[in-house]
Amino acid sequence: QVQLVDSGGGLVQAGGSLRLSCVASGLTFSSYAMGWFRQAPGKEREFVACISGSGTITRYADPVKGRFTIFRDNAKNTVYLQMNSLKPEDTAVYYCAAGWSSVKIVTSPEYWGQGTQVTVSS
Repeated sequence: QVQLVDSGGGLVQAGGSLRLSCVASGLTFSSYAMGWFRQAPGKEREFVACISGSGTITRYADPVKGRFTIFRDNAKNTVYLQMNSLKPEDTAVYYCAAGWSSVKIVTSPEYWGQGTQVTVSS
């Protein structure tokens, strides 16, 4: 059974940083692209970033380019999202996801984590 466990969310002031983690089990981790999505209150879930199984390809949504970095440690079955220069509009529940490729995961992830709340105060 595939399980993705997100963690690392919290309350931070604008301009601050957080690092999210997602530990995966029940799958061959290096064969899956991994990604992060977020859902703000009253809004649809949106793509944030993804990384290929090998870690050589990354993609970012425009609002987070230059501020967020996704990376992975295949030896630890873990993907991370380093978030810097946080803004109040980054406030959302952040979800880890796993997918077949760094292209497909953007629109059709296969598996989801349970989510972790990120709140950025102004």
